[in-house]
Amino acid sequence: MSFGQGGPPWGPGDGSPQGRQPYGQQQPHGRQGPATPDWEALATASEARGRKRRWALLGGGAVATVAVAALVATLVVRANSDAPKASGPIGGVSSSSALPEDTTAPAPSFSEVAPPPPPDPKEFVSSAEKDKAPLTAESLYPGRKLTVGDRVYAKGALHRTAECASGTQGALGQVLTKHGCEQLVRATYRRDGVAVTVGVATFRTAAVAAEVKEESSGNIASLAGEGVPTFCRTTVCRSTANAYGRYVYFTVGGFTNGDRVTKQDRAVFTTGDDVAEFTLRQIHRRGVAQASRAAATQ
Repeated sequence: MSFGQGGPPWGPGDGSPQGRQPYGQQQPHGRQGPATPDWEALATASEARGRKRRWALLGGGAVATVAVAALVATLVVRANSDAPKASGPIGGVSSSSALPEDTTAPAPSFSEVAPPPPPDPKEFVSSAEKDKAPLTAESLYPGRKLTVGDRVYAKGALHRTAECASGTQGALGQVLTKHGCEQLVRATYRRDGVAVTVGVATFRTAAVAAEVKEESSGNIASLAGEGVPTFCRTTVCRSTANAYGRYVYFTVGGFTNGDRVTKQDRAVFTTGDDVAEFTLRQIHRRGVAQASRAAATQ
């Protein structure tokens, strides 16, 4: 059978071993055209690859999420470890402190009345009614010497009498008697040829003592003895008068050799001032001691 020219005996659209070819295009013998793709298989394979990719993305996202969470937790822990340690939990209440079980107990009450002020020491040496402590020459002038800074004075004779005028010179005795002097205590101190006698007279009140100081004239009599000769009886000496509370204290000072005292004799002035200052302190100590006892009994 002759095929003739112009192509195979089957026309377009007929089935052939080579599959459907476009009309007018023939393949040479020995070569075959590409087979028709299996679209369903390709779709199935593509879907499978899509599923694998989605699972890979999901898995990677989960891993990333876990990694981020771990990183955040680590930063929080480190931040907390770097923060300053508080002395207690928030609110200032210690977790180890036990809270009171009974909160209905009444709160402590405080008196609105202020405590009385401490007694004034001077008040106790300003009147005979309060100044009850015993007074002797030894209690007023204790020991055997008086030390003031680098100056040391030896103590001489002591004397105490209720006849106040007997221990005075000039008009002072009359002043003491007029105002009701209760007693007169005298003591003498000496140093380097200078001697000073101090006399302390007591009265009922501070007001009377102030009057005696203002009216004083003359002086107390120097007290000799205990190594001190008679002094300041017939020569010029230095004298003072002061008052504290119900006490009036006088000094008379000069040279044990009888020399007269002048303003340039600083040793006499210094000795008299030291003895007078010591006397004032002793009177004040009486007031302090009695005020302390009174405060203890309130």
